[in-house]
Amino acid sequence: MTDKKKAAQPSATRIPKIRALVVDVDGTLTDGGMYYGAQGIELKKFDTRDAKGMQLLESTGVLICVMTGEDDAPTRARMEKLSIQSYYPGVTNKLQVLEGLVKEWDIEMSEVAFVGDDVNDLASILAVGFSACPNDALPQIVANADYVCTRCGGHGAVREVCELLLKRSGAG
Repeated sequence: MTDKKKAAQPSATRIPKIRALVVDVDGTLTDGGMYYGAQGIELKKFDTRDAKGMQLLESTGVLICVMTGEDDAPTRARMEKLSIQSYYPGVTNKLQVLEGLVKEWDIEMSEVAFVGDDVNDLASILAVGFSACPNDALPQIVANADYVCTRCGGHGAVREVCELLLKRSGAG
């Protein structure tokens, strides 16, 4: 596995200085459910508190990036509404994209926080300075994240991480 240790409740001082937050969508910003109407229209539920947390964090200068393996209309619409400039849909190798972004942003991987819930997030969780997951993430993600949220995906887990990072920055 890894020598990374999960902290039940990290103090703000134990979180490194974070300059970018990268967030997965399905199972993190949403509850992971895929909802379809009778006409085949796909729907997803996002928690508005997560969005507000990302906006508050962004207002302190932290870069916000949303990365997902899916490429769907509901997520595109939500990212557009939130004015998320760094939105990467249909990503098959999140770590590879993240490594490119770190170079583009001219920051270190240790200055990145990543929130994810499934096996396609594991490499990024292991590579960043601070990682977190919803409390209903897969067991191997829970075992490797620096912080396991008290909330589930789609129910405020991302806001919880944003609040931790805001406390770290002194803005929370």
